[in-house]
Amino acid sequence: MGAALPTEMSIEQGAAAAVARLTVVPQRRYGIWVGTALALLLAFLIIRAFASNPAFAWGTAGGYLFHPSIMRGLANTLILTVVIMALAIVIGTVIAIMRVSPSAVLRGFAGVYVWFFRGVPALIQLIFWFNLSLLVREVSLTVPFLGTLFSVRTNDFMTPFFSAVVALSLCEAGYMAEIIRAGIKSVPSGQAEAASALGMPYRMILKRITLPQAMRFVLPPTGNEAINLLKMTSLVTFIAVDDLFYSAQSIYARTFETIPLLIVVAFWYLAVVSIMSVGQHFLERHFGRSDTRREPLSMRTLRNAISLRGIAR
Repeated sequence: MGAALPTEMSIEQGAAAAVARLTVVPQRRYGIWVGTALALLLAFLIIRAFASNPAFAWGTAGGYLFHPSIMRGLANTLILTVVIMALAIVIGTVIAIMRVSPSAVLRGFAGVYVWFFRGVPALIQLIFWFNLSLLVREVSLTVPFLGTLFSVRTNDFMTPFFSAVVALSLCEAGYMAEIIRAGIKSVPSGQAEAASALGMPYRMILKRITLPQAMRFVLPPTGNEAINLLKMTSLVTFIAVDDLFYSAQSIYARTFETIPLLIVVAFWYLAVVSIMSVGQHFLERHFGRSDTRREPLSMRTLRNAISLRGIAR
């Protein structure tokens, strides 16, 4: 009979014995030490400046932190973010599919859409939709032989809130279309070709093969766009939408406590962005789990043993 194959336990014992005979010299990292000391010093100076300057009026800022007007503005900001992002994803998905369509007309239309809504600043689009009544005074539906079915004045439905939703949804959809298109392009074309050879229609290929695999590449940057959109909603202040920033402006316009109210606004934006960032982290880890490759136990034991040896010395 031949010799028995070495077990994983014997491999670990041999690796541990080899490590015991090594002389591990820790690497000197003077640049990291100096950089760490400078960063700590700078952080201390910034914190001391913020804490010792009475102009910040931290007590006043704390008193406004849960003010009813601030809470109402925060709720409107969150509602705007969720509604706009949902509409942008739907519109962006349609535009992205048109961008990769075999039809040259659809590709051209989608390309012009992305070019226009990404090229014009969001603030200009916001003000344009808010003043749409200057171009179209009323919207009506007229059917031959039946007459006008309904007619409504533009000012009656194009409220500041609705104008913000329309403008920012169309603007954000331009960015989402490019993100989704990149995700679709990341899927190897051979899979779609194989499905087409089996007789699957283009719609089914997108639904069952391309889009599910593209989600792994689409969702992480979508989280970034959602965070950017949350901050971009502050632009609706210019058309008098009662968001978080507008609520703070309404207060400090009366009390002249500008800095404390700006601190309150910054606090709530940072709090919401922090929560969204945590969610994005777990989302990226979930969809990137296929990239993680577990090391063999023997190699992991050897690496850990070397690290512990260096710490002990």
